[in-house]
Parts: sequence; structure tokens; C-alpha cells
Amino acid sequence: MRQRIVYLTYAFVLIFLALAAQLAHVQLVERAAIEQRPGDPRRAQGVEHRGELMDASGLALAQSKGSRRVYDVGPALAQVIGYSSSVYGESGLESALDSILTPHDAAGDAPLSFAALGRQPERQSIHGGQVVLTLRKDIALAVDQALPQNIRGAVVVLDPRTGAVLAAVNRPTFDPNRLAMDWSKLHTRSDSPLFNRAFDGLYPPGSTFKMVTVSAALDSGTVSLEDGFRDPGYFTVSGFTIHNAEEEATGYQSLTGAFALSSNVDFAQIGVKVGVDTFYDYLHRFRVGDDVALSVPVSRDEVPAANSVSDSELAQMAFGQDGLAVTPLRMALVGATIANNGVLMRPLLVKEFRPSGRAAVHTIPVVWGEPISSRTAKSVRDMMIAVVKYGTGTAARLSNVTVAGKTGTATHPGGAPDAWFVCFAPAEAPRVVVAVVVEDAGYGGVAAAPIARNILASTLALYPE
Repeated sequence: MRQRIVYLTYAFVLIFLALAAQLAHVQLVERAAIEQRPGDPRRAQGVEHRGELMDASGLALAQSKGSRRVYDVGPALAQVIGYSSSVYGESGLESALDSILTPHDAAGDAPLSFAALGRQPERQSIHGGQVVLTLRKDIALAVDQALPQNIRGAVVVLDPRTGAVLAAVNRPTFDPNRLAMDWSKLHTRSDSPLFNRAFDGLYPPGSTFKMVTVSAALDSGTVSLEDGFRDPGYFTVSGFTIHNAEEEATGYQSLTGAFALSSNVDFAQIGVKVGVDTFYDYLHRFRVGDDVALSVPVSRDEVPAANSVSDSELAQMAFGQDGLAVTPLRMALVGATIANNGVLMRPLLVKEFRPSGRAAVHTIPVVWGEPISSRTAKSVRDMMIAVVKYGTGTAARLSNVTVAGKTGTATHPGGAPDAWFVCFAPAEAPRVVVAVVVEDAGYGGVAAAPIARNILASTLALYPE
């Protein structure tokens, strides 16, 4: 009996020593990492001195007023800006840029929020840093007004010359100013209003992906503008038959006509002619599937492994179906490459970092690659003008400016097709790219193109340079 008591005592001593060692490790070794961890609700307790997120013109998008964090554009940029809450933690840019926004003591030591843990700063506190974003408050509000409330989808607006993200608006959305009041409903809703569809949503791109396919076909010399294609309403490859929507047959068309009328049958033939190796070469050139390295997390596109793709699957990928799934941001970047004469700019969300007590750091536009020649880009641009002039995208026409665009009607299991439209203007000297996706809405030319037209009209007026 006595021996059992001794063993039990030793066991308790060992357990105590193990717990003490773990506690010491946390307090001494891991303390700094824990204190700097984004998303920890305790970090948001320094809200009074938290720095500002500002738009490209210096207007506040997120700022502290006393003990409240105020979001000046409300629902329009809710998923991108995110929130900082002492109860619910942080998300979006509030989380990603937390190390700059969080107030520290005057020596630049621990975050002030850790006063709540009993570690009071010994010196006078200072204000957190500021970050100037590429986002535009006026453009975001214009997009928010143009995007219907009762849909699921997203819009991304880019400057193709620099890669600057001017707006990223989601549906459904939420008001971060009402986070505490609405939280119990927000995180249980089936339509996921907290989800950033613009950057994280993965969708089959449908016929908008023909921008990539035709770029690859032209740039590689596989086809030319003079080539003609016959669409009898079907194309059979490896035992699989491809049809157009509603069994439509476009007949004999030039390459431009096949693109403008968005013939899946023609583009299935083009995809097979291009071949897997060349097709995937241009996917890599356009950076499809690559990490965009934005200031907030972005989902990676889903692309089937090249060595697993059959001819019938390649034929479907050529018009944006089969195993392809991309973000709205990705399709905006594809459109921006064509608008920018074949040069792909890395997307930007931050214009300037202003850390507290240190010199400001300006970001500069970065060329991410040159997927296609300027000659190919011009040819594809002309095809996209034809789409809006007489093809599937006539609903995107503007009376005073030439619009280049591409529709997409992307089928998927379990619902009506997702409606896409990707466009830029003025077509001769593009300064704005718009990508729109509306979930389960049907034809892109019917559901998405009118939305893009309204966004282009308002954005061009607000962004004249």
C-alpha cells in the first residue's frame, strides 16, 4: 500500500513538472508569437489607438472613434476590409495588416491590447500605423449600388495598367458596423455573407475562359484570324459529344465570329487542335492556379493535372468547363492582360504602408509576366469588341465609349448556370476592367452584362485619368 502511495506521489510530481515546463515554454518562448498572432480577439482591445485603413485618395475606410471601430463604407467592402472585434477577432485586411494597425507602447514593444492580460505598458502609448489602399471608396459605393441585393455573386474592378484593385464587392454582404448585433445570424446563414466570393469563390469560368483559349491558339500560331470553323451544333471527340446551349448551331464562322457568338463547338475543336501541352503552357503564362500573393488570402484556382487530361476533357476546358474553377479576381486579371497589351500586372491592394514611428513605404506596380504578344492582345481585344457590338454581350454597350467584353454561362451540378461577364473600357485605351459573376443566374449576356455596363458607366466617370 505504501509503495503504491509513493508511485502515485511520483506520478503527480511528474505531471506537475510537465505542466510547469509547458507553462514556462508558453510564457517565455512562445509569448512573442502569441502576442503578434492576427485574429486573436484580445488584440482588438486596443481599438481606441488602432490605426486607419484609408482608400487611395486618403478617405477613411476603417477608423477608431473612441472605443468603437467604424467602417465608413459599411457593407460595400465588408469582406475585403474585414472587421476587428474584441469578441469575434479579426478578418480581411484588418487581420492581414494587424501588425501595422495595432498600437504599441512608445518604445515599439508589446501591443496595447495585452494590457488586458495584466501586462501594462511602461511608457506612453502611441497610435497604430496607417495603410493607404488601392481601393476607391467612391467606386466601391457605385459598384455596391449597381449590384442587385437579392443575388449571390461578386464584382472585381481593376486598373489593368497597374494591377490596382479599385473595388471588390460581394453579395450577399453584411454591415461590419453591426457585427455584434448581427453575428448570431451571420455565421449561420446558408448564403454565407461573411464569405469573400470576389477572392475566395471558385467557379467554372464558362465561356469567359475562351479569352485564354483564343489567346493561346493565336499566340502559338495554331490558328489565325483568317481560319474558318464549322459548327453544326455538335462535336464528338473520344466518344464524348459537345453541344452548344439549347442545341444552337452557329454554322460557318470566322474565328472572330466563333468568339463573338461564343460557339462551344468551335472552341472545343480549337482546344483539341491547340493540344494539352500548349494549352497548359498558356495556363502557366497567365498564372492560372498560381498564388497571387495579395495582401489578403486568395483561393488558388483549381486546374486538373495535365497528365490526366483526355482530349474530350481538353475540349471542355477550352470553353471553361470540366475541372476548371477560378476566382472572379482571376478572370479580372485575364481581362486586364488583354487590355494591357499582353502584359499581366500583379494585383495590388496596398498603395502605401505608414508604420507608426517609421518612414512610409510606397508600393510600386509589378509586372507579373507577358503571357501573350501585344499583337495577339490586340486581336483578342478586337474580338471582345465584336462580342459587345453584335455577339452575346450587346447588353453591355455604352453610347459614348467602346466596350470590349466576353460573356460566360458556366454550368455546374445542382443549379442553373452561373452568369459571367468580363469587360474593359475604353477599348482603345483601357483604364478599367470589370469582372462580374452571378451565381445560378443563367446566361451571362442576360444576367451579368447589364450589371457590368452600369458599373463601367459609373466607374469611368469617377476614374477619368
